[in-house]
Amino acid sequence: MRIISGAFKSRRIIAPNHLPVRPTTDRAKEALFNILYHSYILDELKVLDLFAGIGSISLEFASRGTRDITAVDQHRGCTDFISQTTQQLGIDMTVKTQEVIDFLETSENRFDIIFADPPYEMGEEEFYKLIHTVMAKKQLNDNGILIVEHSKHTDLSGHPNFDQKRQYGHSVFSWFSDR
Repeated sequence: MRIISGAFKSRRIIAPNHLPVRPTTDRAKEALFNILYHSYILDELKVLDLFAGIGSISLEFASRGTRDITAVDQHRGCTDFISQTTQQLGIDMTVKTQEVIDFLETSENRFDIIFADPPYEMGEEEFYKLIHTVMAKKQLNDNGILIVEHSKHTDLSGHPNFDQKRQYGHSVFSWFSDR
């Protein structure tokens, strides 16, 4: 995995082989951040990265100037890796080792962008529970978005908060808003 742009551009982040991760591909991440760059002032955002894995998305936001980032993953090895990497890079980031739904149900924070990259094999009903929890807890700021990465074999367009989707190879980003 590499950081695409910003202060840490071209920096390679190599995770230990034993971590249960599937990082977002560079191609998909670059396309996503091109959209975000033209829609938001990245250094003013409050970002939540769910199922953060090795922190690929969080680190990309940080590299591009976002200062308020929270990364959540239930796997201690993943959160330890993110913490070590942010320390090496001198990035201040909140890292939580917690099950995502538990975090969402107890968090009182609101975010401009919530990015979720759950395991592709997660059941559709679990994807809907994730989206519902974010919306029910009103965790998006005004004009905030939830972006869920999933397999092209999963269709989330039936959710009432669905806005759009973008496909890059086998990966799809579905966008949701609290309208």
